[in-house]
Amino acid sequence: MRPIATVLVYSDDASTREQVRLAAGRRPAADVPPVEFLECATLPAVLSALEEGGIDACVLDGETAPAGGMGVCRQIKDEIFQCPPVLLLIGRPQDAWLATWSRAEAAVTHPVDPVALADALAGLLRRRLSVGA
Repeated sequence: MRPIATVLVYSDDASTREQVRLAAGRRPAADVPPVEFLECATLPAVLSALEEGGIDACVLDGETAPAGGMGVCRQIKDEIFQCPPVLLLIGRPQDAWLATWSRAEAAVTHPVDPVALADALAGLLRRRLSVGA
């Protein structure tokens, strides 16, 4: 298992990024490595970070403007080779179909529920790290 997992967090709202960091904690589950967060507030920053590599999972805010997390997710799934798994923050449970359209592997709703977010993120990290990507 890798010593540290890198999680990209994309939102134009600093408080949302903070909520994600606090909800996931330093280790979202005992059987995944500790995480470090790379925060991005703009689409160009997300694309640059993903092209550099080393990202194990992404948490994208579907409510971000002007480039929302759902559209960003669909774009990176098309453009980034071996794109890391994505956890989408959606505005309401009824938006789950949009998360599916965007090809996200998981979704949780705003406001961030720490248990749901940590569980979903840990699941993505388990799958990603078990295949040695």
